[in-house]
Amino acid sequence: MKSKKLSLVEVISMAVGTMIGASIFSIFGFGAQVAGQDLPEAFLLSGVYALIVAYSYAILGSKIVSNAGPIAFILKGMGDNIFTGALSILMWLTYVVSISLFVKGFAGYFLPLVHVEPTTFSIGIVEVVVISFFTALNFFGSKAVGKAEFYIVLTKLSILMIFILGGFLTIKGNYIIPVFDNSHMNGLFNASIIFFLSYMGFGLITNASENIKNPKKNVPLAIYASIIIVMIIYVLISLVTLGNLPLAEIIKAQENALAEAARPFLGSFGFLLISIGALFSISSALNATIFGGANIAYSLAKDGELPESFERKVWFKSTEGLYFTAGLGLLAALFFDLSEIAIITSTVFTVIYIFVLISHIKLSKQYGGSKPLIIFNLIIIFVVFVALMKYQWETQKNVFYTSVLIFLGAIIVEYLVRKINKRNLKQIMTIS
Repeated sequence: MKSKKLSLVEVISMAVGTMIGASIFSIFGFGAQVAGQDLPEAFLLSGVYALIVAYSYAILGSKIVSNAGPIAFILKGMGDNIFTGALSILMWLTYVVSISLFVKGFAGYFLPLVHVEPTTFSIGIVEVVVISFFTALNFFGSKAVGKAEFYIVLTKLSILMIFILGGFLTIKGNYIIPVFDNSHMNGLFNASIIFFLSYMGFGLITNASENIKNPKKNVPLAIYASIIIVMIIYVLISLVTLGNLPLAEIIKAQENALAEAARPFLGSFGFLLISIGALFSISSALNATIFGGANIAYSLAKDGELPESFERKVWFKSTEGLYFTAGLGLLAALFFDLSEIAIITSTVFTVIYIFVLISHIKLSKQYGGSKPLIIFNLIIIFVVFVALMKYQWETQKNVFYTSVLIFLGAIIVEYLVRKINKRNLKQIMTIS
């Protein structure tokens, strides 16, 4: 059975759903701890980073149509080599780890809502049920995902608009005044590089480009529209949350911060409403990410990068790529910490962005784009990467070592695959 193509609205819904679920609900408290009162400015700066990367994604994504997404760009720009292969493995693993981030966030909101004590066992049960449900949904193909995503995103945005409009009436001005001394600026910058993760959902658009109607036109439109929509929502929500709840209480609440912030102006109903909104948000992020991760597994298998059993030519046959991606995501959720997952994911994605920009420099003459602007963008994103590694070294050395091991591990695995199986990536992307 052939999946129907996704419309522009459905693709934007998928990207918006992933981005909003990634940070506003999952790691908001952690971000507030790092940025303090400057959290809205941190979200704004993160959005600027995303738009910098989006310039290359939009140009290349409109002409290199492949569900391998950025790996297809890198393959075109840098050729078939061990580093391209290692990056393709890293790209797939980022979706695996992102899935774990979302299921942990879902459990964090769901258990308090139903008055169940969050224990290792109860959290694990919720994670298993949720990931099983959305894996089953993805079995029915891209059109089922797109339709589900549209309604999920519509519901959660309606809830968030109630939160934003109601909360603005009770904002305490002194709570949201930014502070720009050296200490606070350092916190703002660190939060901005951590929350770079918040905007990474726009990459799912290129990972589903083969399933999108008129990708030459709709891929760039969806990328820019989704980032701008999410940037506005992030800033408004962070202003309302900071303006209604003391910073210490936000940090204490962690992933329940938005629900607690709704109490001053909406009471217990607000806590319930935002908790439900959080579940919808995280659900949409998980839904879209399992779809993107499965497509990554499929495309890499098709290009010779994973075992052939992962290939999924049609939705009702050979779904090993989908199941394996979801299964590994569940294992990561059961064994890793939420903040560690967020930082590692940001780091790996930033490395991929760097290589996409390098590839775009090489491809700019063929596919378009200002080479000086791309070089400038590359310098900024490289600075973000160095800052991320520096932050890990200063705050969580175990995360730093884990990131390094992930990079080295991907190179080693790629070397062994090429050595043992004699397989190479094949440039079979559709160029329009």
